[in-house]
Amino acid sequence: MLIDELQGKALDEFIQGILSLQSAEECRAFFDDLCTVNEIKTMVQRFQVAKMLYNHHTYSEIEEVANASTATISRVKRSLNHGNHSYEVIFERMKLNPPEKGSE
Repeated sequence: MLIDELQGKALDEFIQGILSLQSAEECRAFFDDLCTVNEIKTMVQRFQVAKMLYNHHTYSEIEEVANASTATISRVKRSLNHGNHSYEVIFERMKLNPPEKGSE
C-alpha cells in the first residue's frame, strides 16, 4: 500500500478530518481550500476513469468522455485491479446510495 509510507499521526488526523465532513457542500469547500484546481481536476478525472473501467467501458470511450490519456487509464486500471479495492467499495456503496439530484 503506497499510503503506508505516510503513516503517522498527521495522516491519521488528516483522514479523521475528512471523515468528519458531513455533506457534499462541506466536502467541496474543504477540497477547494486544500487543493489547486488542477489537483481536483486530476482526482476527478481518475475517479471518472475508474468508474468507467469498473462499468466495462473501452479505452477509446474513456479517452473521449474523460479526456484521459491511455497512460492515465492504464495507471487507474492497475489500481482498480491490483490495489486496495477501495474503488469497488465506493462504487458499490454509491449504487446503494446514489447522489442526490443536482449534486452530480
